[in-house]
Amino acid sequence: MSRHPALIDHVGLRVTDLNKSRIFYAAALAPLGFTELHNNASRASFGIGQMPYVSVFLTDAVVGPTHLALLAETRAQVDEFYAAGLAAGGKDYGGPGLRPDYHPNYYGAFLLDPDGHNIELVKHTPD
Repeated sequence: MSRHPALIDHVGLRVTDLNKSRIFYAAALAPLGFTELHNNASRASFGIGQMPYVSVFLTDAVVGPTHLALLAETRAQVDEFYAAGLAAGGKDYGGPGLRPDYHPNYYGAFLLDPDGHNIELVKHTPD
């Protein structure tokens, strides 16, 4: 299986609790093959190989929530992302399923991370 982790190059999110966010992102992004690549007192980054696609930065206050949608290779990855993210402290924002109001094959799941960022994994075509 080839990995195409996202339609984005990378994104950075502000978080208020680095440890909670590290746990959430490590679990929720694992179905995509992401691992934690970097970690220090103010930042953690997750990606594939040496490429950090998602970084979280410790801050005193989050200005506002962000929506981050990553592309899945299979619908099973969407399901795994949702289950792993919930188990790691994420909050339900829309369970895995088809979203025909977006388009007929839009299969996605939505979680809120510990700071309220809307994190989505989506598959646009049938498996």
